[in-house]
Amino acid sequence: MKIGFDAKRAFHNNTGLGNYSRDTIRILGKFYPQHHYLLYTPKAKTNQRLEFLKDIKNVNIRTPKSIMHQSFSGIWRSVTLSKQLYKDQIDVFHGLSHELPKGIQKTTTKTVVTIHDLIFIRYPNFFKSIDRKIYYHKFKHACQVADHIIAVSKQTKADIMEFFSISEEKISVVYQGCNHVFQKKSKDLEVIKSNYNLPNKYLLYVGSIEKRKNLLTLLKTMKSLPRHHLVVIGKGKKYKRDCVKFVHENKMKNRIHFLEGVTLSDMAAIYQSAEIMIYPSVFEGFGIPIIEALFSKIPVITTSGGCFNESGGPSSYYINPFESDSITKAIKHIQSDNELRNKMILDGFKHAQNFTDDKIAKELMTLYQSL
Repeated sequence: MKIGFDAKRAFHNNTGLGNYSRDTIRILGKFYPQHHYLLYTPKAKTNQRLEFLKDIKNVNIRTPKSIMHQSFSGIWRSVTLSKQLYKDQIDVFHGLSHELPKGIQKTTTKTVVTIHDLIFIRYPNFFKSIDRKIYYHKFKHACQVADHIIAVSKQTKADIMEFFSISEEKISVVYQGCNHVFQKKSKDLEVIKSNYNLPNKYLLYVGSIEKRKNLLTLLKTMKSLPRHHLVVIGKGKKYKRDCVKFVHENKMKNRIHFLEGVTLSDMAAIYQSAEIMIYPSVFEGFGIPIIEALFSKIPVITTSGGCFNESGGPSSYYINPFESDSITKAIKHIQSDNELRNKMILDGFKHAQNFTDDKIAKELMTLYQSL
């Protein structure tokens, strides 16, 4: 079978959508090497996180050939790609990040699209008006023309049915996993902590630093915990500047450690050395950092409701993300109760086994073959 992927974000994005794209390609190539995989991207940008492609025999990268398509790669990806897929005799094309090219429904290629979330509809105040209109058009078009839709959580499936009036039978929930480096014990934990000048004990936040992710509420929590350190891994713009300003104004500079450009192997070690991972996001499609933390055998504090119970499992600690007192209470409870902490770690690691590479790869391949 020849399987094509919209691989733009696998090459160009190092956060959520990029991680999902790379992990999907990696695990299918590993567990089902007998198939042929074609990666379609406007530009094959060098990305260290794609080193695994060297280990996949039947993989090819496709980029626009003509000067016009290279100059207007967005048109190539969203309009003319359908003709290229037909020419390449692709059996199944998987849009890994909400999109499918125009006209693909008129070809013989079967199509799958992954919808990660519809946050722009549920929380429009977090997005610009023009972005909301573009997302709505692209996402709805993909859902309408796809032969099948993958939702990364039950929450996302419910949203697709509600906002786009798509039948339940057309949507399958296939959970996300996380990179394999988080699923094995890291070496040299103390060396890596030293390299990043980290304290012996710290709390951890991982994720883009934007308003929806709600880091500022966590920083307000840290103000009430003067002996605690927090490590923050993630990039941001204006909202990050607001967070840094809050840190400086409240004289917490020596306790809040902002990190960027951390390699995956180093990040895994930083997870495994943390006391607790705190993920106070307002809303997500799934929440990969939660899974990374569960595999790392550390307790997780996250938001109650939405998709968080699906990713966090029965023993994560659920809080109101808008109340710093709720987060403070959770941190103190876990730190003061060893029995609770151990139960959270054991149950969390057990729950993480629902998101292993082999299980996810099997679900994806079964879906492709059914088409």
